Amino acid sequence: MSDSTNITMKDIARDLGVSVATVSRALKDSPRISAEKREEIKKYAQEHNFYPNILAESLRKSKVQPMKIIGVIVPQLAHFYFSSILSGIEEEASSHGYRLMVAQSKENYENEVKICRAFSESKVCGIIVSQAKNTTKYDHFQTLLEKGVPLVFYDRISTGVNASRVVVDDYMGAFTAVTHLINIGCKRIAYYGTSLTMEIAKNRYNGYRDALLKNGMHPDEQLIRNCDNRADAELITPDVMQLPQPPDAFFAVNDDTAIGILYSCKRLGFRVPEDVSICGFTNGQRAIACDPMLTTVEQRGVRVGEEAASILIDQVEGRLPKNRVERRVVRTRLILRGTTR
Repeated sequence: MSDSTNITMKDIARDLGVSVATVSRALKDSPRISAEKREEIKKYAQEHNFYPNILAESLRKSKVQPMKIIGVIVPQLAHFYFSSILSGIEEEASSHGYRLMVAQSKENYENEVKICRAFSESKVCGIIVSQAKNTTKYDHFQTLLEKGVPLVFYDRISTGVNASRVVVDDYMGAFTAVTHLINIGCKRIAYYGTSLTMEIAKNRYNGYRDALLKNGMHPDEQLIRNCDNRADAELITPDVMQLPQPPDAFFAVNDDTAIGILYSCKRLGFRVPEDVSICGFTNGQRAIACDPMLTTVEQRGVRVGEEAASILIDQVEGRLPKNRVERRVVRTRLILRGTTR
């Protein structure tokens, strides 16, 4: 028997020694199947967490036109930035009569592949996706394009797939933030980022590096750390602040990481911003809930979501050719608050 989380009607049919058609009819309470057999099949399905795909069934029965459903893959629903993008997608989609089917990959490649397959089988009219952190193979995205499924990336894009994408100007956002830190007198600026396998990470790191180089400074490997969440930031920062030449500023790849740096520095007895300046990247709700409030780069997630949905709907409805690749960039802006001088 297959893994219970992925059990199919075919699995149930094989395990119970009946046909797939019998399983399907039993789950629909068809009188063609005996009450005893219906109960046996339904009980087995329930015990193994199987639920029929109602959306796919309704699409198969549709005689007029497919349901206007857009599949959206989110790495983490709990992340403010992704939830704001989802809000933008939903707002734009609903204004054109579309609904969303949302799934989160939980930053996992295998989950992402399964979701893409499920969306395809459900006959969604298109998919909007931000790839998981550990995604390095892109066959599942390429398969969607080959099947004619419109695909739009947002935030984290796959450069190995020729599909439309909407991103913020990560490079310029980082460059502007680090330039500001330099302009207020910071000399040793630490960088907390994530794996450079992702385009978004490369762009933010390059913005940090180029801002330093333009101002006659050079990146110090001791001040560059692979860290993109609050818990790790609170673990790493004490060691960084105990270096013979500790940083006098931090630029973090997101607000949660910056807040971890902030509270770690305060526990160590450093004053923010008098001793250490800190800048994040997102401008989520937590940026104004910390003390002092966080200087950060605003990503404008709602706008990113609106643009992604607009591209997809235009492709679905024929205003844009499906094979045309749209590349749109949403501008960021630096929001100055209490964690910088």
